[in-house]
Amino acid sequence: MSNNILTDVEYEELYRDHVSFVDKEGKRVWIHPKKPQGRFYKYRTWVSWLLLAVFFAMPFIYVDGHPFMMFNVFERIFIIFGQVFFPQDFIIFGLTMLAFFVFVILFTVIYGRIWCGWVCPQTVFMEMVFRKIEYWIEGDRNQRLKLEKQPWTKEKVLKKVAKHGIFILIALLIGHTFMAYLIGLKETIQIVTQPPTKHWAGFLGVLGFSAVFYFVFSYVREQACILICPYGRLQGVLVDNDTMTVAYDYKRGEPRGKLKKNQETATEPKGDCVDCTLCVQVCPTGIDIRNGTQMECVGCTACIDACDAVMEKVGKPKGLIRYASVRSIEEGVPFHLTKRAWAYSAVLLILLGVIAVLVFGRSSTETVILRTPGQLAQLQEDGTISNLFNASIVNKSFDTLQVQLELIEPRGRVQLEGEKSSTISLKPAEKRELIFFVFLDRKNITGRKTFLKFRVKNANTDETIETVEASFFSNY
Repeated sequence: MSNNILTDVEYEELYRDHVSFVDKEGKRVWIHPKKPQGRFYKYRTWVSWLLLAVFFAMPFIYVDGHPFMMFNVFERIFIIFGQVFFPQDFIIFGLTMLAFFVFVILFTVIYGRIWCGWVCPQTVFMEMVFRKIEYWIEGDRNQRLKLEKQPWTKEKVLKKVAKHGIFILIALLIGHTFMAYLIGLKETIQIVTQPPTKHWAGFLGVLGFSAVFYFVFSYVREQACILICPYGRLQGVLVDNDTMTVAYDYKRGEPRGKLKKNQETATEPKGDCVDCTLCVQVCPTGIDIRNGTQMECVGCTACIDACDAVMEKVGKPKGLIRYASVRSIEEGVPFHLTKRAWAYSAVLLILLGVIAVLVFGRSSTETVILRTPGQLAQLQEDGTISNLFNASIVNKSFDTLQVQLELIEPRGRVQLEGEKSSTISLKPAEKRELIFFVFLDRKNITGRKTFLKFRVKNANTDETIETVEASFFSNY
């Protein structure tokens, strides 16, 4: 670059030096996208209504008197599809989260940021709820831009108050629903119907969640996707030339130019892009997709619908902006799965297999048995050898369990200390600490260290709930 004159390549790369919502002075530029229309927007609307229905209906679904879905981080109780999980099941929870992230990564490698544009809660609420209310009250893009520039007249005040009033009501609805996922619907109803003085923590929690949702959807908006969410940065690492993304076919569209009468007589060749900028106007993050794949693109397909409508009007084929990979545009090759996509698929299948084994093989109790440290083996009057053990038993079900601890290998005797009965009663989610002796005959002791195998059984049905191993030490 010399004499402040930019080459074509340098000019085309300028968009990488700034973000769409900040002007040259560093002030925020509010993005007012044009209301999208088209087949993809229709499909996204259907998907969004389904997701919203699931989100708001799920807290009302109960199975055997318990929530179908609940994520009680306060009491560390998680109910997923009617199955209860406790901190002892953290490995399952951790693997599930890992599988979820691998799933998102896999979809990103194959389809780009399709998660963001179609099913992310931020996009669903912003574009299909709050933005629709904005269109309804303030109008489309040009009307909103005009409204922003005009002074604070009675009309402007009424529209702003009405819009933000509805925003607050929806934020409160989302906040209460979110709280129902955390503590349950019944507890949330108590917070709502009873005085705040009886549930200060819950009351302030609901207000806090509602305030956050209102702030995000009324002020932060697209910045949540561009600046806050780490997934946009992750996309830059995962997307490659073989990833199917929302892409502009520059080979067909360039050189772009305005459509003029008698264009067929023009000497300069023109591409199919008529430079109407509608793809920019409908973009919820304010980018120009014609500059190529960008971090700010959430894959919402609004630009595809806008461009297809224009192409139809000017009598040209649709698909100037479409789902495509860079390689398919440059080389004209069909889309295919890469080795990296197959590798992520294999990892995902392995994780899902491990999770399935852990979930279906999960018992209703979790027992840990350890020999009491510092306690030596004792020789009893009847000739048996004893060791003292500590055990913790957690009931990981919604039912009250009556359990018994039994030594099955080698043959021996278990004697609980401080318990009135050999049957242990466990309430739902209850954890019991036990102390007990194990007595073994000398003939059953195989050496200094003998491995023991215990059975935790249902005292009512004699059904084995789980088996636990421990070690028995003896110097005799």
